[in-house]
Amino acid sequence: MGTHHGKVALVTGGARGIGEAMAEMLVSGGAQVVVADLSASGAQEVSERLGENCFPLTVDVTDESAVVEMVAQVVSRFGRLDYAFNNAGISDAPQRLVDFEAASWHRMIEANLTSVFYCMKHEIKQFLTQDLRDDRRGAIVNTSSGAGVIAAPGQPHYTAAKHGVLGLTKVGAQEYGAEGVRVNAICPGVTDTPMLNESLPEEVLAQVLKTMPGGKIGRPADVAAAAVWLCSDEARWVNGQSLIIDGGGIVR
Repeated sequence: MGTHHGKVALVTGGARGIGEAMAEMLVSGGAQVVVADLSASGAQEVSERLGENCFPLTVDVTDESAVVEMVAQVVSRFGRLDYAFNNAGISDAPQRLVDFEAASWHRMIEANLTSVFYCMKHEIKQFLTQDLRDDRRGAIVNTSSGAGVIAAPGQPHYTAAKHGVLGLTKVGAQEYGAEGVRVNAICPGVTDTPMLNESLPEEVLAQVLKTMPGGKIGRPADVAAAAVWLCSDEARWVNGQSLIIDGGGIVR
């Protein structure tokens, strides 16, 4: 029997990268997993690959009504929600702060911060309807970034959004910890995902690699493993924390 047998998990941004790795690890551990993504074909492909314990949903997490329906569909299919990995997000080509247009700012804040608020709001509402199991109702892990801890030059809107995710994480943990809900965050460093490769030109990525510990970047599975642990009962006494996963690039 897997570590996560009997658990129901929701993974946003689950069609690729860190989200896909998270879904795979949870399914292999015995969980039933909903892969939610803006890409219907991507969510479907991952779900088909992972088998009958995986279910695809097409969701725009910047739309609160769609988030409400997403949580409702999880509960309708599986009866409850135990883990939520709020991982969906976007990146952008780097520019200096004064060169960003307002539209780029608002798009980033909606996709990387407001969406996390919507997801947390309705996931926690669902948790609070559920009976306690060994003093626990549910666990949330939010994807922030190394840019949630230190500034990412050329990404002022991304930096602001990811700092905001850590603030939401702390509030959620303090407000609902006594009711059996844990909320933590991961802060990945540079990770080899499709989003990274789409947003950074090769020459910029080459320069980034020179600054990384050992000249390497992380793998999605390296990051997902930490998120899986934070969801699990093994991390039952961890709440309101942000875990930097970058091979030692940021040491505080």
